[in-house]
Amino acid sequence: MTWSTADIPDLTGQRALVTGATSGLGYETALELLRHGADVLIAARNAEKAEQVSATLTQASNKEPTVLELDLADLTSVEKAADSVSKTYDKLDLLVNNAGVMAPPYRQTADGFELQLGTNHLGHFALTGRLLPLLLKAPAPRVVTVSSFMHKTVRGINETDLRRPEQGYSKWVAYGKSKLANVLFMLELDRRARAAGVNLLSVGAHPGYAATHLQAAGPELAGRAFEARMWAGINKLVAQSAAAGAWPSLYAVTSPDVRPGGYYGPGFFGFRGAPTTASATGTAKDPVLAERLWAWSVEATGVDPTLTVPR
Repeated sequence: MTWSTADIPDLTGQRALVTGATSGLGYETALELLRHGADVLIAARNAEKAEQVSATLTQASNKEPTVLELDLADLTSVEKAADSVSKTYDKLDLLVNNAGVMAPPYRQTADGFELQLGTNHLGHFALTGRLLPLLLKAPAPRVVTVSSFMHKTVRGINETDLRRPEQGYSKWVAYGKSKLANVLFMLELDRRARAAGVNLLSVGAHPGYAATHLQAAGPELAGRAFEARMWAGINKLVAQSAAAGAWPSLYAVTSPDVRPGGYYGPGFFGFRGAPTTASATGTAKDPVLAERLWAWSVEATGVDPTLTVPR
């Protein structure tokens, strides 16, 4: 597939929300959506940093985004952010579930969940569920959930993973499970949307190997400066740019060729290049496991996504 950001259609009149938009893939996604006319909300944990990034995005795109304070590791923050959006706007066309943490030392969310599953999956599950009524007011809403080829490194997920104790914790296994959860959720949302007969497109994307701060963030949290510098060096040698890493997400959220439940990633062995259809594991496509994860997520977050068109 040959595709570039020049192929993004005019998005004037569409409203998009991008999580994790202050750096890396989220920043590049927000930038291109702004450049093509969308009204963009950039959701970020650090409001002060988000305001600084907003100024940079405005200068680069000639269109000012709106800052939304959101901490995906705190379900109360998720509820407040979703309520703020719902009270301010009459519809939401595009939601890009991009934010994430990768391989940090053991931490828990504000609600006691393992940090990676709690942030990367549960936070986005709750946010999407709370924003569904607003999304379903749009004529052709899309939800893009960003995963990783690392979802292929794990063979399953169970309810105890959500509150896994520090004993026996593996940062890379937990990351893989969180990315597996992203694909399972994306596909289950698609199945439920089609069963309900609503015009919601749920699709997934992964960036391949892109140079972002994500690789160094975990070592920095653990105080391992050498490991953080090592990742920075590896990125310079082999990774594609964050802008290129955002292409699959941008393709998924804007292309007219995207299909329900589609999963997209870089074309060159899944690591770099223009976006194309990507492969997910059989585990990620297991509808029984996806239904179980959905039920566990409803119980954990207290959010039960409703797929009915508002009247």
